[in-house]
Amino acid sequence: MISMQPIPSSSPSNFLFYVVLVIFLTSTSITSSYDGGNETDHLALLKIKSMITRDPYGALTSWNTSLHFCDWYGVECGKRHRRVTGVVLQSQGLEGSLSPHLGNLSFLREFYLFNNSFQGAIPHEIGRLKRLSLVALAANKFNGVIPSNLSGCLNLQILDLSSNKLVGSIPKEISFLSKLSFLSLGYNKLTGGIPPLLGNITSMETFSVLDNPVGGIIPDTLGNWKKLVGFHSGGCNLSGTIPDSIYNLSLLANFSLGENELTGSLPRGIGAMLSHLEFLQLNFNRLTGPLPSWISNCSKLRTLDMTDNMFSGKLTIDFSKLGDIEGIYLSLNNFGSSEADEMNFIDSLKNCTTLYRLDVGYCKFQGVLPRSIGNLSDQLGSLNLNGNNLHGNLPASIGNLVGLVGLYFGRNQLIGSIPSTIGKLQKLQYFDLSENQLSGQLPDALGNLSSVNNILMFSNMFEGEIPSSLGNCRHLLQLLLNDNKLTGKIPPRILQLSSLSITLNLSQNNLFGSLPTEVGDLKTLTALDLSYNSLSGKIPSSLGSCGSLSSLSLKGNLFQGMIPPSLSSLKGLVKLDVSHNNLSGQIPRFLERFLLEYLNLSYNDFEGEVPHLGVFANASAFSILRNNRLCGGIVELGLPKCKETKKHKHKFPVFVIVILIASSLLTIICLAYAWCKKKSKSRPSQSSMRDRFLKISYTQLLKATNGFSETNLIGNGGFSSVYKGVLNEDDDDTLVAVKVLRLQNRGAERSFMRECEAWRNIRHRNLLRIITSCSSIDFQGNDFKALVYEFMPKGSLHDWLYASEGTSRLNYIQITNILADVASALDYLHNHCVPIVVHGDLKPSNILLDDEMVAHVGDFGLARFLGTTSYQNSSTGIRGTIGYAAPEYGLGSDMTTNGDVYSFGMLLLEVMTRKKPTDDVFNEGYSLHKFASMALPDHVMDVIDLNILNIYQGVCEADAQKIEECLASTIKIGVSCSVDSPSLRMNMEKVVHELRRIQNTLPNIEI
Repeated sequence: MISMQPIPSSSPSNFLFYVVLVIFLTSTSITSSYDGGNETDHLALLKIKSMITRDPYGALTSWNTSLHFCDWYGVECGKRHRRVTGVVLQSQGLEGSLSPHLGNLSFLREFYLFNNSFQGAIPHEIGRLKRLSLVALAANKFNGVIPSNLSGCLNLQILDLSSNKLVGSIPKEISFLSKLSFLSLGYNKLTGGIPPLLGNITSMETFSVLDNPVGGIIPDTLGNWKKLVGFHSGGCNLSGTIPDSIYNLSLLANFSLGENELTGSLPRGIGAMLSHLEFLQLNFNRLTGPLPSWISNCSKLRTLDMTDNMFSGKLTIDFSKLGDIEGIYLSLNNFGSSEADEMNFIDSLKNCTTLYRLDVGYCKFQGVLPRSIGNLSDQLGSLNLNGNNLHGNLPASIGNLVGLVGLYFGRNQLIGSIPSTIGKLQKLQYFDLSENQLSGQLPDALGNLSSVNNILMFSNMFEGEIPSSLGNCRHLLQLLLNDNKLTGKIPPRILQLSSLSITLNLSQNNLFGSLPTEVGDLKTLTALDLSYNSLSGKIPSSLGSCGSLSSLSLKGNLFQGMIPPSLSSLKGLVKLDVSHNNLSGQIPRFLERFLLEYLNLSYNDFEGEVPHLGVFANASAFSILRNNRLCGGIVELGLPKCKETKKHKHKFPVFVIVILIASSLLTIICLAYAWCKKKSKSRPSQSSMRDRFLKISYTQLLKATNGFSETNLIGNGGFSSVYKGVLNEDDDDTLVAVKVLRLQNRGAERSFMRECEAWRNIRHRNLLRIITSCSSIDFQGNDFKALVYEFMPKGSLHDWLYASEGTSRLNYIQITNILADVASALDYLHNHCVPIVVHGDLKPSNILLDDEMVAHVGDFGLARFLGTTSYQNSSTGIRGTIGYAAPEYGLGSDMTTNGDVYSFGMLLLEVMTRKKPTDDVFNEGYSLHKFASMALPDHVMDVIDLNILNIYQGVCEADAQKIEECLASTIKIGVSCSVDSPSLRMNMEKVVHELRRIQNTLPNIEI
C-alpha cells in the first residue's frame, strides 16, 4: 500500500515530483500483479511443451524466451489482460501426453488439439477451467476415462473427444453443462449406455456416439433436445425401441441409428414435425411394421435407408413430395400387401428428378411391374428390383431411363419378351433379367448396349438364335444365357469378343452345329460352359489358345474324335468336364501335369492306359465311368492291367527319325536367322528403345547395375528389388530401372507373369513404360527374371510426401496435376482397355514422377485382367497393400475396378493430409476416410497438410475463397472414392472430370 503524504501547495516542483512518483509506483504495482498472472500462464505453457515428445513440423519452435508467449504459434491472448484465451494446435503431428498444468490456464476459452497423436489420460485438472467454451481433442490416442469433473467447465459449448481410445462410461455429470450444444464421442470404446440425464442439456444441437459399444436403450429424455439437428448413434449395440419423443424434434436434419439391435415399429401418428430431415438411416436393425406415411412430409429428405430390417406391408409413402431425394434403400425387408396396386409407389417417384438410386430388392412385392417405371428420372443410375415376385411384362418405357448403369430385375416372375427399346440404355453396365419367365427371341437391340459389362439372362424361356449383334458389346465381361430354349449355331462374332473374361455360359439350350474355331479368340476367358446342347464335330484345336481358362465344360454334347493336343496349353484348368460325348482315343498324358481339382471323362469311348499322376492319383477327384476300353490306373479304379506291347529291337524308332529331321530343320532356320540378323545390322536402326532392347541378357543387366550393388538399389518390395542402371547400346547410355524378382518368394513368378501380361496389353502416357524383360539364369545356375523400365528421375510420390525436413515439398497445383494423371491412368485401365485391367496395388510408392513431374503408375505385379486365371482369387491370395486395399477384399470378394477406386481415394486423402491410412491413430473403426469425411464441409482446412496451405501466401480474398472450395472439392473426391460400399464409390471417369474442373480453377494462382 502506498502511503500518501500531504503535498505542500506552496511548492509546485515538489507537487510534480510526487505526482510522477505516485504514477510510477502505481503502475509498478499494477504491472507486478499483472505479470504474476502472466507468469502462471507462461509456466503452464512451458509445462505443456515439456511433455510433448515429438514436434515434426516445428509448431512449438517459437515457444521460447525470445518472444512473449502471446506471440507463440498457436497461442491466443486477450487484448486487455494478455492472458491465454486459446491454444490452437490442430494437425501438427504432435506426440506426447497432456500436462496437468493445463488446469492453470484459468482464462482459457478454446483448447483445440484436433488430429495429433497425444496419448495417455485427459487430465482431470481440465475441470478447473471455468471459462472454457470449446474442447476439441478428436483424432488423437487419448485413453482412460472421460473426466467426470468436466462438469466444472460450465461455459462449455463444444466437446469433441471422438476418434480416441477412451473407455468407461459417458459421465452423467456432463448433464450439468447447460450450454453444451455439440457433443461428439464417436469412435471410442465407451460402454454403459447413454445416460438419461443428458436430456437435461436443452441446448444440444449435435450428438454423436458413433461406433462405440455403448449398449443399452435410447433414453426417452433425449426428446428434450428441442434444438437437436444431428443425432448419430450408429453401430452402438443399442436395443429396445426408438422413443416417440425423438420424432417431435422439429429441427432434426440427420437421424442415423444404423447397425444396432433396435426393435419395434415406427409410430404412425407422430413425426409430422420432421420437416428438416435430410438423412434418415435406420438400416441393419430389426424394426418391424409398415413405413409410416408421415415420411412423405419430410420434404428435404435426401437419403432414406431402411435396408435389412423386417418392415412389411404396403408402401404408402408419397415420394412425389420428396423432391430432393437422391437415394432410396429399402432392400431386404418384407414389404408387400398382395394388393393389385402395391407397386403404385413407383408412380409417385416421377417427380424425383435427383433420384440416383432406387433399391427395393429382395422384398416381397407381388404386383405388376408398372409401365410408369419409364417415367423415373433420367438421372437414375441404379434400379434394383431383384428377388421379388413381380409379374407382368417388361415395359417398353424402360428405354427412357437412359442414365441407368445398373438394372437388376432378376429372380421375379416377369413374362413376355425384351422390348427393343432396351437398346437405348447406352450407359448400362450391369443387366440382370435372370430367373424369370421371359420368352421370345433375344432382340438385336442388345447389340446397342455399348457399355455393358455383364448380361445375366439365365433361367428363362428365351428361344430362337443368339443374336450376332451381341458381338458389338465390346466391353462385355460376362454373358450368361444358360437354361433357356435357344437354338441354332453359336455366332462366331460372340466368340470374337476378346473382352469376355469372366464367364461365357450357353449351357442347357438346344444349340447345334460345330464349335466355331473363333473360340480361340477368347484368350482371357476364365470359365466356358457349353454343356447340355447338341454341339457336334471335333473339339477345335483353337480352344488351346484360351490360355486363361480355369473351368471348361463340354458335357452332354455330341463331340467326337480325340481331345486335341493343343489343350495342353490350358495349364490353368482347375475343372474339366467332357463327359457324355462320343470322344475317343487315349487319355492325354498332359492332363497329369495340370492342377486339376475335378476331371470328368465319363460316358465316352476312351481307350488305353489311365494315367497315375496328378489328378489321376486321387480317385475322388476324377471320373472315367463307362469307358469300357480303359485299363491300368490306380488300384481304386479296379481296372484290368494293360497288356505289354512287344519291343522291336531291330526296327529303327520312328521318333528318332522325327527328332533328327526336326533338328536339321531347326539348324537351317537358325542359320538363316543369323544371316538375316547380320544383314540387318548393317542398316541404320530406326527402332525404339523397346525394340532395340527386346533381347537382353543377365550379363548386360549385371553390368548395367554395377553387379546389382547396394549403391544402385532404389527400392524393395515383397517380390522384388529395384536397381538403377545404365544400359549401353550403340554408345548411347540410357538410364533404366531394373526390377529383379525374388523367385524364392512364393508368388513372385506369378507376379512376373502378370506384369508381363499387363505391359503387353496396355499403353498410356501415365503408365510407366517398360523397355524389355529378361528371363534367364544367373552365374550360379539359378533362374533369373527381371523387368527393365524407363527410369523416373524424380522418384516416387511416397518419396516426395515423406521427404526429410527442410527439403522441398509438393504444392497444391503439383498435387492436383499428379492426382489427375493417376486418375487418367486408372480411367484408361478401367474403361478403355480390353480386357479391363484392375491394378490391385495402387499406393504412393507405385506412383513415379518424370522430369516434368508427370505421374506414371507402375508395378502391375498384382494386376488382374477381369476374368483371367489371375482374376480368380483364393482366400489366401494377395490383394493389395494394407490400408489401401478395399475392405471387401478382406471378406473374400473378388478384385474389381471398384477396389482400385478405393485405393485411389485413400491415396488422394493421404496426399492431401500427409497421413498414412496405416497411422496408429487410425484404429478401432476410425480411419483416414472417417477422419476426412468428418471435416466436410466446414472444417476441411483442419485436415489439410500444412505444406499445401502455403498456397494462401499473397493471394487476394477472392482467390483464397476459390482455393478453399478447390481443397474441399478435392477432399470430397477422396471421401467419395473410399466409402465402404463398392457400388457407392465414384467411378474413375467422373473423378477425372472433377479433377480437371479443379485444375481449371487454379491456373492463375501463383505458388
